[in-house]
Amino acid sequence: MRLRLTPEFGRTCGLFSRYVPRLADRKNGAVGPPYGFCKDGVRMRGRLSPDRPGHRYSQQGKRVRLSPDHPSRKEGMNRSSAALLVLSALACGHAALSAAQVPDPLGPTEADAPVGAAPAELPGPPVPMAPDVVNQAGEAGVTVRAVRVTEPMETDGVLDEAFYRETQAISEFIQSIPDAGAEPTELTEVWLGFDDENVYVGAKIWDSEGPDAPIANEMRRDSRQIRQNDNFGVFFDTFMDRRNAVAFYTNALGALTDYQINNEGRPNRDWNPIWEIQTGRFEQGWTVEMAIPFRSLRYRPGREQVWGIQMRRTVWRRNEWNHLTWLPLSVGRMGGPSSSRVSMYGTLVGIEAPPPSRELEVKPFATSGLRTDMGVDPAVRNDGHADAGLDVKWGVTENLVADFTYNTDFAQVEVDEQQVNLTRFSLFFPEKREFFLESRGIFDFGARGGGGGPPGGGGGGGGPPRGGGGGGGGGGGGVPTMFYSRQIGLQDGHQIPILGGARLTGKVGSFDVGMVNMQTDDLPSIDAESTNFTVLRLARDVFSRSSVGVIYQNRSESVVAEGSNQAWGLDGVFAFNDETSLQTYYAKTRTAGLDGLDASYRGAFAYNADEWGLQLGHLVVGDDFNPEIGFIRRKGFRQSSASARFSPRTESISSIRQISLQPGLQYFENDEVGFLESRQRSGDLRVEFENSDQFTFTFTDSYENLVQDEWISGATIGVGRYSFRDVQASYFMGPNRPVQGRLSVRRGSYYDGEINSLGISQGWITIHPQLSLEPSISFNWIDLPQGHFGRHVAVTRITYTMTPRAFVSGLLQYNAGSDTFSTNVRLRWEWAPGSELFLVYTEDRDTDVLGRRTRLDTRGLVVKVTRLFQL
Repeated sequence: MRLRLTPEFGRTCGLFSRYVPRLADRKNGAVGPPYGFCKDGVRMRGRLSPDRPGHRYSQQGKRVRLSPDHPSRKEGMNRSSAALLVLSALACGHAALSAAQVPDPLGPTEADAPVGAAPAELPGPPVPMAPDVVNQAGEAGVTVRAVRVTEPMETDGVLDEAFYRETQAISEFIQSIPDAGAEPTELTEVWLGFDDENVYVGAKIWDSEGPDAPIANEMRRDSRQIRQNDNFGVFFDTFMDRRNAVAFYTNALGALTDYQINNEGRPNRDWNPIWEIQTGRFEQGWTVEMAIPFRSLRYRPGREQVWGIQMRRTVWRRNEWNHLTWLPLSVGRMGGPSSSRVSMYGTLVGIEAPPPSRELEVKPFATSGLRTDMGVDPAVRNDGHADAGLDVKWGVTENLVADFTYNTDFAQVEVDEQQVNLTRFSLFFPEKREFFLESRGIFDFGARGGGGGPPGGGGGGGGPPRGGGGGGGGGGGGVPTMFYSRQIGLQDGHQIPILGGARLTGKVGSFDVGMVNMQTDDLPSIDAESTNFTVLRLARDVFSRSSVGVIYQNRSESVVAEGSNQAWGLDGVFAFNDETSLQTYYAKTRTAGLDGLDASYRGAFAYNADEWGLQLGHLVVGDDFNPEIGFIRRKGFRQSSASARFSPRTESISSIRQISLQPGLQYFENDEVGFLESRQRSGDLRVEFENSDQFTFTFTDSYENLVQDEWISGATIGVGRYSFRDVQASYFMGPNRPVQGRLSVRRGSYYDGEINSLGISQGWITIHPQLSLEPSISFNWIDLPQGHFGRHVAVTRITYTMTPRAFVSGLLQYNAGSDTFSTNVRLRWEWAPGSELFLVYTEDRDTDVLGRRTRLDTRGLVVKVTRLFQL
């Protein structure tokens, strides 16, 4: 039996204030519950859960408790509930019940639908009929209708326009964690509108403890700390491909954060579109107003748009995450990253968009400054310089963008943070140059979400960061990064001038397309020749959440042999369901004189449910594998790895949310001969508390077989077989605390000696909402037969934020291993949308702290101005 309530019924009868999508017997596959019941004439919205007290909220933000026998207390409507509704309708004197089943709008969008065409089918429940704006069906999805704005909108954080009074709010959020599927503890009301220029998002973030209760201590644009604040955000899948999306979110201070999601992978937070946002306060919470220009978005052609949509709100003092769509615990448990699951977004209809922009953006820049370098002969002191260049962005198609750069300059980029390396392998430093960052996820190869981040392990591990900041001395594997853009314009720690280049990124049908061509100048002082870099990437969507692809790259001048260097590869990422995935690739290189073991391949299986997890992997990197536009931490090995995880959620201890136990094994064999080179066995215990704090204890048993002398941690470790063990404990203080960060200690053996470590990472101290400190310290005391060695690094960032678009920060660093002290002070001011002013001072000194002697090594002062023209 299936009954349908018409909209006229909901508007006429005082019992119903809103359109009720479907009522049916749960045993027959019905979805529910109905939303919008009224009690005593008070409109109520929100989701009820059968395992929590029945609450809804009035428009005034007050919680209303429903009686246990109220029909909406049920998760699905059974025949008895439907009968109650019929009787209620008869009591109202209205008989507008239709027994005819209205066909559900059509199923999911095909992954390879042409980009130029709107999706033929709409997933989720039926489109809500005016005046309703949302049809929430829980696990069956949600459909939202945008409303055209007919009057001017002022983005001032004050929701006083008629649009907010005349349009119903979206308040049907669902808790993802800690109580998946339950109603949120706080009310969130959202209004979604549009006109011919912008998409508007307004929200009232209700808080039962008042407007000062939310955690808000960061204003810098795109700062990672904003994720540790109470925040609200909206996510749009503008091509409705169920894979890619863009995000806009903020905190109560009005900080701007935006990013791209490529193939449900790691967000690219270096995408910086033009949009406006303001926040405000009211007696019971805070407000948000966003104006997102259509010209800042890419979407299918056609006036009537269908997008995917997600909304998210966090309440950190309860460690609570709420979303517009229902998320299973295996996805929602990830917190922030769960918003990247684009395939689980709701459906947004009603947007009437202007023709997609293929605008031309021209951004000229000029730089000027002074520099000192005492390390060259002859030394340079206060040498003045000035330069200019140009960046151009052109929308080739609706979703294909070309970027051009001439006389490229990266003077505004913050210097790298120092790291301690306790292994014999190279460290990874992330790319920070803006030109290479936008749409970088397209170039991910072999592992979803790997773009720009450190190479992932071979499937094992999973423990906390080692106290030394560079590994525990053993292991040292890692999936090669095929495209590592820092190889362009950087060589042996020196900057190489970039003459210019171009990028083409985007989507053509079901294909992700990425192309890069860059030309660098020569630098005779380090024997660097003028070099051309070419990278081609093509990946095709297959099934609902999987892809296969190819990559090819060429470096015209090899750095290890005569002639050029090439690399190519095939990869596949297969997601079988929400918990199970398989990643694989095969890659090969060509370099003169390195034509033996020149291949690398990998297979990694992962099962990641909430309570159980399993990872199995096998990785091979040949000794001659040499992608010179990539990054390899270690060569000539075969790594087999396995780890398992058991993560029960506790109910008997109220302060603990979840406990995780994870043993792991990594086994490294020499690729050519087959002997055991390294082995690492580990066991992790992690406890997550309800207040967001975490405690982790790790035991590691390492084995290293050195076939030649190695320089490690300031000492020469001789040939031999070494077995050593250590333990590490760490405690992470979460966002609820005025002082945040991870404190870790480590003690154990280290090759044929001992190691003791103390570290502070992810530190955050709020002095004022506009002034903060970010300390990071790694102390490592190493005792070896060769002597005593201290490998210490101290890093502190001081930031003062004037507005969300202007801040000044100072990065102070001391490295005991190299006896250096460095200073990097940056002023960044976005003086007009997309146009910026940078003032950067950098100084490096060789120092002996105990003797209080320093010697200037390099110093520089740079002013850079950019101006964006949109044509």
